[in-house]
Amino acid sequence: MSRIGNSPITIPAGVEVSRSDMVVNVTGPKGTLGLTYNPQIVVEIEGDRIIVKRKNEQKKVKALHGLTRNLIANMVTGVTDLWRKNLELVGVGFRAQVSGNKLILNVGFSHPVEITAPPGIDFEVADNTKIKVAGIDKQLVGQIAANIKKVRVPDVYKGKGIRYQGEYIRKKLGKSAKVGATGAAGGGK
Repeated sequence: MSRIGNSPITIPAGVEVSRSDMVVNVTGPKGTLGLTYNPQIVVEIEGDRIIVKRKNEQKKVKALHGLTRNLIANMVTGVTDLWRKNLELVGVGFRAQVSGNKLILNVGFSHPVEITAPPGIDFEVADNTKIKVAGIDKQLVGQIAANIKKVRVPDVYKGKGIRYQGEYIRKKLGKSAKVGATGAAGGGK
């Protein structure tokens, strides 16, 4: 039984939710989002609550029940408050800057890397090393943040690169540290 799917979604003040056919549209102060859901799921709007139900008890439908409820809840949260992902640059000389709707990264390559923000995504840079990605669509914000991180994945030996704020990078020991830790290298007779 999906416990997440059974909990109702509260519609905050200033947010409008409409349903037509298999589409739920959520409009709020930050923008508008839409979701096409499975025909095995029923979405009902009762006053200031959204209730998601399922038509049968099949395993796939049970999985879609909780998923659909969370996707709608994420849309409601996104149009009232923005979704945010914070990244940080770690490395000597690594820096970022925003120019219009482009994020320009200098992360040790011979050229700067430019990332253009799609509609609905905003970039903000603080201290030249902290990047904030914000938008109303949770999936899009996460995907853009992952694309930024992919430009320079943190190195496993020194930890240099782009990482999420607070992310811990497990570092490997270098070759010389391994030799010294296990004793004499080469085996001997």
